[in-house]
Amino acid sequence: MTRKFLYRYVLALAALAAGASACDKPEPFDANTSVVLRSAELETEGGNAFVSVTCNGDWTLSLAFSDGGGWATVTPSSGSGSKNNIQLSYGANEGKEGRSLTLILKPANGAEARSTAYQEGVAPAQASYGYDVAPMGWLELPATVAGDGREVLAHDMEGGKYKNARSSGVRNWSCYWDYDDYLSLWVAYPLNPSLIGKGSRTDAWGYDKLLPAEIQPALVSNSYGGGWTRGHQIPSADRLIRAANVSTFVPTNMTPQEYNFNGKIWASLEGRVRGYANKADTLYVVTGCLFDNSTQVSGNSSGFRVKIPTHYFKALLYRGNSTYATSGFMAAGFLLPHDKSIAEGDCLDYIRSIDQLEEETGIDFFPNLAAAVGKDIASKIEAEEPSKWWK
Repeated sequence: MTRKFLYRYVLALAALAAGASACDKPEPFDANTSVVLRSAELETEGGNAFVSVTCNGDWTLSLAFSDGGGWATVTPSSGSGSKNNIQLSYGANEGKEGRSLTLILKPANGAEARSTAYQEGVAPAQASYGYDVAPMGWLELPATVAGDGREVLAHDMEGGKYKNARSSGVRNWSCYWDYDDYLSLWVAYPLNPSLIGKGSRTDAWGYDKLLPAEIQPALVSNSYGGGWTRGHQIPSADRLIRAANVSTFVPTNMTPQEYNFNGKIWASLEGRVRGYANKADTLYVVTGCLFDNSTQVSGNSSGFRVKIPTHYFKALLYRGNSTYATSGFMAAGFLLPHDKSIAEGDCLDYIRSIDQLEEETGIDFFPNLAAAVGKDIASKIEAEEPSKWWK
């Protein structure tokens, strides 16, 4: 039961109780007298609303407040005959609790009329566990949007919160976590043979240390439900040192993926990306999914019904000394529809420039590249069609 509904339920009970206590002496009623507030829902941030009065003679309007009041006025507060241009002005509700006001119309002759409106309080602010706008200048990080309900969570190699090189050592991976949809829009990380390391897959499923467990899908012993697999964004095979590998088996790195898509064309692309990294000084990787317009949701085995992504993407920025590179950099993007019908296909059919990927996803990739090579060269790198090096 919502707070607003509960509040109105209590008001209704009070009205019934008042009616029952006065059933032997009914309140006077005049069908020709009324006061109507055009909207019974007042905006939390304050504003104005029109009031209509129906009355045959002189009248006065007053306000009664559930909280002791003084936060609204009505103009004019007196008049004669029916009027529909009376204005209620009310202030913002800066508290957490809702409140109400009642307009009371008192005619010179006859019974009074009333109308009640409700104003919601301020919603509790979302607790912050990461960075709303990433303060780091890392090349792999896409641009972020402050206040969009998502936060950057930056992990160190132990799976904890990366703070700085002195206290957290080498950065591991970052994600753009969506608090409303319970999955990350993207995961970004640097990749080279040293960062991959040596080891094996741990399957050490757990919760992300950077968030309370109760707001993460429960994926420790089962998947999302509905037949969807737990699909890594940073693959387990991209981090083989034990603690770093364990850090990839958390809900913030997972999305619900179709089984054949995950195990075939997507796995093929992941292997290709590691091949690129083996030939680079560093490959900067952004892996993500599009889900804002999804019409499908998972089962609720994880405790949440999570949107099924419509597409998956990778944005790749090579740094090294290839003859194909411009000022030591080159880039490529991939955008794949999340559909089992392409599972047997070739991931290279979905390669494109970064500019094209940005247009298709609405994400600004590699905004920190301009600081490394200059704005004009960065624009050129992002606009270039992927060379045969990528193929």
